[in-house]
Amino acid sequence: MQNLSETSKAAAERVASILRDRIVKGELAPLDRLVERRLSAELDVSRTPVREALKLLEADGLIEITLHRGALVSVFGPDEAVHLFDVISSLESLAAERLAENIAPDSLQELEDLHGTMLEQFRGDRISDYFDTNTIIHDFIVTGCGNPIVIETHRRLIARARRGRFMAIMNRERLEQAVGEHETLMQAFRSRDPLAAAEIWKTHLLHTGETLAEVLGRQGDQNAR
Repeated sequence: MQNLSETSKAAAERVASILRDRIVKGELAPLDRLVERRLSAELDVSRTPVREALKLLEADGLIEITLHRGALVSVFGPDEAVHLFDVISSLESLAAERLAENIAPDSLQELEDLHGTMLEQFRGDRISDYFDTNTIIHDFIVTGCGNPIVIETHRRLIARARRGRFMAIMNRERLEQAVGEHETLMQAFRSRDPLAAAEIWKTHLLHTGETLAEVLGRQGDQNAR
């Protein structure tokens, strides 16, 4: 019974990971329906792990499940973007500050390697790969900060923030600006300068929130016409 439960849980997490990536990267748009039987057939799993996966996505704030309409991808508005990144910027800037205070040589080298990979992907215009590496960098900083409350709070919010970050880097000007901010952060880590790390990382994430709010505002205006 335990093995069956663990297998079902693993299947649900796999399905949730696939759907989460589709939502974050815009393959599933706001108000798109997620139909259990279709997903079950497509992903070759029973409907039980699909149902459990949808509950995980609902907990992430990525979908809404209603009695009459089923599961729908959540709508993301400009105000939510500003409020969300106000919080995320505070959490991640604190994480960057704490990491810079005590960063070990092997951790710094791992960040250097990730940063180098991300720059190659940016120069090659491999946006999806760039975003994936960028996400690993953000998560590395949070998990390396040593504060379990920051880590857990960030975990509960990050799915919606990732969706917003991907939308923001579709703006080429913002993408280039973001790459420069990542380089400034690396300079702070190399110098082991906590205050500089906190300042640039807060600025970085607030810029993302501002860009996202502008993108969502334009989309809202277009939809209203």
